[in-house]
Amino acid sequence: MSFRLAGFRPAVVNAVALVLALSAGVAFAQNTKAPTKAPATAASSEAKPAAASSAPATATAAPAPAASDDQAMASAKPGDATAGQAKAAACGACHGADGNSSDPQYPKLAGQHEMYIAHQLHNFKTGARQNAIMLGMASPLSAQDMHDIGAYFASKRSLPGVADEAVVEQGQKLYRSGDPARGIPACMACHSIDGRGNPGAMYPQLTSQHAQYIEAKLKDFHDGVTWGTEAHAQIMPTIAKKLDPQDITALASYIEGLHVADNHAPASASP
Repeated sequence: MSFRLAGFRPAVVNAVALVLALSAGVAFAQNTKAPTKAPATAASSEAKPAAASSAPATATAAPAPAASDDQAMASAKPGDATAGQAKAAACGACHGADGNSSDPQYPKLAGQHEMYIAHQLHNFKTGARQNAIMLGMASPLSAQDMHDIGAYFASKRSLPGVADEAVVEQGQKLYRSGDPARGIPACMACHSIDGRGNPGAMYPQLTSQHAQYIEAKLKDFHDGVTWGTEAHAQIMPTIAKKLDPQDITALASYIEGLHVADNHAPASASP
């Protein structure tokens, strides 16, 4: 983990009728037959409606409803990054072709976890997370599309950002230690010390994210904006409301400068 510091940078009706008619026939038969015959008549009458109703069912039953969005997400296969590259073409206009957006109002997606991206696209599509542009982008996507797009961006590397030297110390303290006196937990408890997050728990990667984007989202959370009704979506609003404007600015800048050191330099060629 390391930092970069910079200068200051801010058919159903027919079936029902048939069943009712047959039921009426059963009641009539029970009233007119001898009591000793009633059980046998009832049994045979019950068998007839079952047989009669089962025959037309194949012709008149409505088609089974499509799986819900939640069911579709749960049954989607792991994403295919190759397929996702083509599906993510439209995303590049705002987020960059490789997920490294040049406009800081749009988040970097490079290196973000597949499940997190797919889940947020699902939230946009269902309206759990409100954004008019992303609603339009996510609405045509299937659950598999979302996973494929997520896999594509997850395969990319987030380019390192820079932090404002003047606020790094405050941002680092909050990120690593929180502020117990104010009930603020350390950010790294969920997002990890290097900002890579926790894919299993769907805590997003933060490392190198634009400070402008982080600041805007923390302010939203502070003001009570949530990204759904699930318990997982209540975590950040609960924490962010305890942050003051200076905390938010410092954290956002620190996070932009937070990145994983490149320990994968190519090996030297053999003699």
